[in-house]
Amino acid sequence: MRVLVVNAGSSSLKLTRLDAAGAVTAATTVERWQGTGHLEPLAEFLAGCGPVDAVGHRVVHGGSRHTGPTVVDTLLPVYLSSISHLAPIHNPRAVAGIEATGELLGDVPAVACFDTTFHTTLPPAARTYALPREWNARWDLRRYGFHGLSHAHAARRGAELVGRPLDDLRIVSCHLGAGASLAAVLGGVSVDTTMGFTPLAGLVMNTRPGTLDPGLLLWPLAHGRVPEPELADVLDHHSGLKGLSGTSGDLRDVLAGRAAGDPDCALAFDVYVHRLVREIAGMTAATGGLDLLVMTGGVGEHAWQVREAAGDALAHLGVALDPGRNRAADADADVGAAGAAVRTVVVTAREDLEIRRQVLELLAPGGRPDRPR
Repeated sequence: MRVLVVNAGSSSLKLTRLDAAGAVTAATTVERWQGTGHLEPLAEFLAGCGPVDAVGHRVVHGGSRHTGPTVVDTLLPVYLSSISHLAPIHNPRAVAGIEATGELLGDVPAVACFDTTFHTTLPPAARTYALPREWNARWDLRRYGFHGLSHAHAARRGAELVGRPLDDLRIVSCHLGAGASLAAVLGGVSVDTTMGFTPLAGLVMNTRPGTLDPGLLLWPLAHGRVPEPELADVLDHHSGLKGLSGTSGDLRDVLAGRAAGDPDCALAFDVYVHRLVREIAGMTAATGGLDLLVMTGGVGEHAWQVREAAGDALAHLGVALDPGRNRAADADADVGAAGAAVRTVVVTAREDLEIRRQVLELLAPGGRPDRPR
């Protein structure tokens, strides 16, 4: 089956066509994609990429209804739009991608694959907020978790790289990009994660602060007279590495400033690593130990400095990196030191392969679509 993977980001549209063997035969990124009604670049790609048998869409938030990939029908975009407040940067764009490809491809079956699906296995103790139970029930308040498509592939590929069955491993998967999160993976399933109800929680990110004291958020509203829309904008677009360093927030800019002696960039890097190390250690409490540490995403794959700093700080857990291999690696590779108790690998982020896998499983004879709850 030839699958078109559609990944509508906050400002771009990534299109990938994979052949029946899973090889990429065509790919493009449409920068500054305008969303609804902007069909021309998608139509141009489809005209030149070859036949498509199915479409897989990356959707950040499936809400409480969808616990697995689901075949796209007329009701799905309506529901995803209704929960856009849970992922306001991403869900409206995913809906636009679904509608655009539907208009151009007609009856070609399409499947929505959710970043939240991988974390539906979180046990009640890990997913439940200590809020009034009436609130949790009324508004479906819970920890959903994100980057699930990336974590699922990273855990599976990491197990392959070390030659061990996925089900036998205690894994912490680190998706480190502009957005960042960890997943505690035990027996192949997610048992804890750092993000929560929205993608703001957990690690320090390029422009997002990660987990904050709730009282700290109430203070500027009550005492600083900061309007709620301004606070939301600051939390999404002007915090994290950007807020601390005064740079764009891209880790490459932070690293360059740190190398040049900029104290704000140095502090931003230290805060980033401190939170990363603390949360990795926290994930091992959910898995009962650590066998495999997986680094993926743009930072996880390319920033050897982050891997090195994290590895040094996690020595007490049995993590040890080989300096030469760590600095050289930017694709699927084992970067751990010989004899280290914990294996450490770098995995290329391939959400497209995980989406393809879910599409094939769902559309195969006997496949079982997710049923909204």
